[in-house]
Amino acid sequence: MVDVNYNPIGIIHSPFKEVEGMPIQPSGASGIKGTVRVFAEYSAGLKDLDGFSHIILIYHFHLSKGYALEARPFMEEKTHGIFAMRAPARPNPIGISVVRLVSVEDNILHIEDVDIVDGTPLLDIKPYVPDFDRRQVERIGWLSEKSKRARVHKSDNRYKLD
Repeated sequence: MVDVNYNPIGIIHSPFKEVEGMPIQPSGASGIKGTVRVFAEYSAGLKDLDGFSHIILIYHFHLSKGYALEARPFMEEKTHGIFAMRAPARPNPIGISVVRLVSVEDNILHIEDVDIVDGTPLLDIKPYVPDFDRRQVERIGWLSEKSKRARVHKSDNRYKLD
């Protein structure tokens, strides 16, 4: 197997200095402001991004140490497979969030609905396009009775693995 390596293209900044107490999904972070500082060598890639109201941030869960293939997710007492949840402690600690893009000033993106800890390394940005990204789904597994609780549920320290 070939090694896969990524280099950050920027840093995400938010009011959340610690994982504990922050929203667990963007739906619970409505109106929370943040910024993304895209490194200068990638700033040309921001051309025309300001035409989108929402973007997808792909980032590295830099505070995640190790993983378990089964864990107890937020809002749940039972364990589930790591690939059936969005927990940060995963084999490849990659996160995604759809956030509102408020404005672009040079290499700084002003965003809202941020559920990401301050200082998180940014791996990529993609425009959110409803015709491409929104799907009508038939089922959402174990989350069917719990997903709306993500709007009020906050993070705790359950994924602090050493």
